[in-house]
Parts: sequence; C-alpha cells; structure tokens
Amino acid sequence: TTKKERMIHMENPRQVSKTEKVLFPLMLLVLTILLLPPAAPLIGMLAFGNFVKESGAAARLSKTMENELMNIVSILLSLGVGSQMTPEKIIKGESLGIIVLGLVAFAVATAGGLLMAKLMNVFLPKGKKINPLIGSAGVSAVPMAARVAHKVAQSEDPSNFILMNAMGPNVAGVIGTAMAAGVFIATYGGLR
Repeated sequence: TTKKERMIHMENPRQVSKTEKVLFPLMLLVLTILLLPPAAPLIGMLAFGNFVKESGAAARLSKTMENELMNIVSILLSLGVGSQMTPEKIIKGESLGIIVLGLVAFAVATAGGLLMAKLMNVFLPKGKKINPLIGSAGVSAVPMAARVAHKVAQSEDPSNFILMNAMGPNVAGVIGTAMAAGVFIATYGGLR
C-alpha cells in the first residue's frame, strides 16, 4: 500500500442493534445448514457462543464460556495435541509441507484482501474510499490481523482508528475458514 492509502480515514461502523446481534448467529447457522451441511458443527459452535452472549439470557453461562471454560478447553486441547506430537511426526516432509501451505494461504489471503480493497477504491466516490489495510485483516487470525492493520495505519497517522473497521473482514475470515474446515473434514476426514 502507498502512504496515501494507509492514511485513509474511515467512518466509524454504525451501531448494531441487539436484535441484529441475536439474529446474526441464528441466520448464519441456518444458511450454513442449508448451503454447507458439513460445516454446520463448526459454525454451530461459533454461532452458539455468540447467541448465548448476545441474547443475555444466560449471562453466567456466557461469562463461564468466555473465560473459565475457554481456558480449560484450550489447556486440554494443547495437552491432547502436544502429547501426540512426537519428533517422528513433526520433522517430516508432510508436516513441513502443511506449514508451508499455511504460510502461502495467509500470504495469498492478505494480498488478495489488499488488492480487492484497492480495486473497490477505483469505483468508490472520493469521500467513501476504504483503507486497503482492512483487506489485509481478512484472515482468520483474530484479533491479531485487525490489530496489525490498525497499528500500520496509526504508524502513518496516529489519529487514524481503523481497528473496528478491520474486525469485520477479520471475523469474516474466521467464518470462511470454519466453513472450509468443515467441508475438508467431511470430505477427507475418513481417509487413513
């Protein structure tokens, strides 16, 4: 991106109503079930967590899921995966290939987001241009990708606040990744 592009200020995102916050995970899950059933379990867990939080009906459960339960699951997942990772499994061509493919995927997604934002700016009116850095946040690294885009924008102009604008593509990247993972698991999960 050019210095001029990195300095583009964007309007703050609009306030989202409580109704929209509650309906979004439900609509996301219904569309996933209809269009990509293999991804429904992964998207369902994401939607369930958002629904419980935004509905406000189970505040104690929501707080537990956000903090204690998340920490416990992370620890158990780390222990489970770590206990299976022997040197013979890690240091081989297949594992290194997966790492390289992951890096390529992140690079392509970042570049694609930047280029798409630049293309959109060709057609947008002068006052409505978007900062291409938000396109770079369209990967599933939440919230780091959005924070990096925000930090780069602020390094050019300290008054440029694009964090919330960058979170939109960032969350979309998570949803897209979960859908792709669900399809891959359904397609290739039975192999080996």
